[in-house]
Amino acid sequence: MLQVALLQMTAAAPDQVANGRKGEAFCRQAKALGADIALFPEMWNIGYTRYAGCPDGLRDVGVETPAERRARTAWQSQAIRRDDPFFTRFRHLARDLEMAIAVTYLERWLGGAPRNTVTLIDRRGEAVLTYAKVHTCDFSFEAACTPGEDFHVAPLDTACGTVNVGVMICFDREFSESARILMLKGAELILVPNACEMEANRLSQLRGQAFENMVGIALTNYAAPQQNGHSLALDGMAFDARERSRDMCLCEAGEGEAVHVAGFDVAALRAYRGREVWGNAFRRPHRYGLLTSMEIRAPFRRTDAAGGAYNAARR
Repeated sequence: MLQVALLQMTAAAPDQVANGRKGEAFCRQAKALGADIALFPEMWNIGYTRYAGCPDGLRDVGVETPAERRARTAWQSQAIRRDDPFFTRFRHLARDLEMAIAVTYLERWLGGAPRNTVTLIDRRGEAVLTYAKVHTCDFSFEAACTPGEDFHVAPLDTACGTVNVGVMICFDREFSESARILMLKGAELILVPNACEMEANRLSQLRGQAFENMVGIALTNYAAPQQNGHSLALDGMAFDARERSRDMCLCEAGEGEAVHVAGFDVAALRAYRGREVWGNAFRRPHRYGLLTSMEIRAPFRRTDAAGGAYNAARR
């Protein structure tokens, strides 16, 4: 079994030193429970702290006020590089514990505004995959981030052998294309750092993505009261070898702080993917051309948090 630890915590936002200490303590607890991978909730270094100058929801404000501009700049200044002590702490910890760690942070980005990022560090302390959130929440303060440009999958060496791991972040999972492209790139396990309410519909949404892509999914959310917990692990196998329906859920957390460890049977998943009909087995991509259209028609036209007309081609 590949053991994945869901580090469901509350943050000392935006205290990066305190968050680093707490994250390390939870990683050590995960290792003591036998984890091969530890997964943080979204943007852990600053606890997914929003900046006061940007409201929730859509509005048409035209341009930022001076106060809003100062608030955004101050928030963006909390971004870190991969040589920052917060990040290197988890590189050293992964090596010391011989456990992979998927650490999340607001990343300083030379191309402009910071990125909402996760880096998967292997058990030797090496970064094997860095992914920036593609579907940034541009109706909120995340409009101050640079969106990622692609989805990534990397082979992760573990004590259980090599596993192909992909990642998506929170709002990415609201779009079925995210999990689909990760499956097409070879992902066997998708890690999902999260920072929003995981209610019945979102939990069911993840179950559907695991089912239709025959992929394991592990999601870590913030504990209450910052969010509502309900971190989730699904093994991606909807039927047994005799074609009987089975529950894919390996664990679903409550609302409080805890480390939850889920065991993924990678060999069984590979056998399942080799015989069943979902994933890429019977797709007809030559019929899906409209999926790549940039046109946004009513009723889906929106403004972004800065008040500009939102156009997918711009992002």
